[in-house]
Amino acid sequence: MIGPSIHIKGTVSGGEDLLIQGKVEGTIDLGDHEVSVGQSGKVTADIKAKIVKIEGEVAGDVTGSEKVVIAKSGRVRGNIIAPRVTLEDGAIFKGSIDMDPGDTRTDVQTAAPKAEKPVAAAAPAGNQKPGLDQKHG
Repeated sequence: MIGPSIHIKGTVSGGEDLLIQGKVEGTIDLGDHEVSVGQSGKVTADIKAKIVKIEGEVAGDVTGSEKVVIAKSGRVRGNIIAPRVTLEDGAIFKGSIDMDPGDTRTDVQTAAPKAEKPVAAAAPAGNQKPGLDQKHG
């Protein structure tokens, strides 16, 4: 636990769950554990953990490999990446949420070149039509 009167600047890492009631600036990386930001906690850092629960203030990106929960007293400014995200009624959040556990971008990349070819082929035909219309007009 980081108590209300504790202020840490730097990288926080470890092998156990962490409750933050004080101030932390930098990065927090507890990959296989839980990070909780208590109501008096003020974090200006990117957080990476298995489960992240926020009741205080966080400014930074939050990554939860299992889930991220923002309580009604929580305030977050940053992006959230997690397969499950809970925003309780009254929570304040500004940023983006990415809940995609897999990478489906290969489908998008495969479709993109197909879409570009017809557009490129249509462009010369489109340029010829106005010329023909002008001759007929």
